[in-house]
Amino acid sequence: MEQKYWVPAVKKANDVLQILAAEPYQNKLIDLSKRLQINKSSMFSLLQTMERLGWVVRDKGDTYALGAIFGQWGNAYFKQYDLIRNFHLEAIITKEAVGETIQLAKLERHEILYLAKEEAPTPVRLASEPGMKFPAHATALGKAMLAQLPDDELKAVYANVPLRSLTPHTISSFAELVRNLRQVKENGLAFDLEEAVTGFCCVAAFVNAGPLGLAAVSCSIPVHQWEMKKERAAQAIRQLAARLSLSGNAP
Repeated sequence: MEQKYWVPAVKKANDVLQILAAEPYQNKLIDLSKRLQINKSSMFSLLQTMERLGWVVRDKGDTYALGAIFGQWGNAYFKQYDLIRNFHLEAIITKEAVGETIQLAKLERHEILYLAKEEAPTPVRLASEPGMKFPAHATALGKAMLAQLPDDELKAVYANVPLRSLTPHTISSFAELVRNLRQVKENGLAFDLEEAVTGFCCVAAFVNAGPLGLAAVSCSIPVHQWEMKKERAAQAIRQLAARLSLSGNAP
């Protein structure tokens, strides 16, 4: 594996964790220092930092083991696959009820990352695919998730991020975004009225994904069918979000 850009401290931490995972509460600082050929002062600093972060725990005999945080991370790792699998199972129901494409995404700062898609057999195909990113402020998915952030965190996310206009309808100022997100909080649904892609409107709802962070589901509808389908789509998306949420309740 290419090691040109490796960070030595991270490699050392990984080596310690590998030993502790295989041999919990069997190694003291001196043991780890000798086995990994890391001087005692460096190992002391490394273990102190990892202990403060919750990565390792130390017992009364001064031996070390992995911290509980790895159990949380392990659950989050497997739950991401549960969420995507459950999405495909549940979104089929929503897709058939509305006759339009359903998508799942997560929030990554000021962007959304598409995770999964159940595409309806319609003449017009959406360009967004799993793995693609899109500006959060321009999408219903993004707004559904941004509305969950505390005010100070939202300000920090957009402190140095311009609100890029994708269509003439895209939100273009932070103040306007904040007003829109207040409405999302009030009714539990977010809308994109040709803000991301001309010719398409969208409704989205927040999914409580627990350790995975913020997620949301959406239904995209061609603008000429929006008025006819928007109420049915909104109800279906609320129900889908509730079925996927770890709490079992829609926001």
